[in-house]
Amino acid sequence: MERAHAVIVGMGQIGRTLGEGLLMAGYTVTPVLRGQRYPTDDALRPFIIATGEDDLAPALERLPEPIKKASSVVLLQNELLPSQWEPVGILNPTLFVVWFERKLGKLISVLRPSVVFGPQQAAIQEAMDRLGLACQQADSFHEAMEQVVIKNVYIWATNIASLRVGGTTGELVKNHFALVRSLSHEALAMQEAVMQQRFDGDRVMDEVIAALKADPAHQAGGRSAKRRLERFLAHAAAEKIDVPVAQDIAKAHGLSPKL
Repeated sequence: MERAHAVIVGMGQIGRTLGEGLLMAGYTVTPVLRGQRYPTDDALRPFIIATGEDDLAPALERLPEPIKKASSVVLLQNELLPSQWEPVGILNPTLFVVWFERKLGKLISVLRPSVVFGPQQAAIQEAMDRLGLACQQADSFHEAMEQVVIKNVYIWATNIASLRVGGTTGELVKNHFALVRSLSHEALAMQEAVMQQRFDGDRVMDEVIAALKADPAHQAGGRSAKRRLERFLAHAAAEKIDVPVAQDIAKAHGLSPKL
């Protein structure tokens, strides 16, 4: 029996981790590194795009048409929005909301169960199971998008807040909750405008708080915090959404909207 064959574009820490899980599950795994050509066989699945946020748009543009239409693409980036995959013609992607991180030389750290939904969810679930990492399957596309929104709010609120107050996620909850709440509301409003649908704001906020408390020693922001703020401002400007708190923090750092 021929082994299932997966492709992973981008071999950072998340790509490597999924590659290990898929290999353990019996898949053949082909990595695609920067500058390499994409395979074009639409039987290759899952076709995982594991690039960083700034490399996502060019990675999606390069996808061969048969791959875009084969329901094989898996997207897992932070800050993921439908406006990134819909215009390039990707049909029915699998959404993988990642809540673990792996840093070089350190053990994998799980903040909360990751969530997956879409045609390739069984493959992702099997890889995660093989790795012993918590993962749940969403029941619907709307539920999956809600999970995307929650993760995005968490990422934007913590990173943007860190540019003003620094510290850990636990300190944000304890000492700067009003700031986190304001940024969370701005991030939710922007995403609702982009997606043209409403989400339960109280539920989103509760889930963000739970994530903040899950690892209170986690650094609130990283090297990419300023780029996250630039991209956030660009999305908000495109949708004409007022984000005064984020704009004030950007002004203090000399930052402007930039995708």
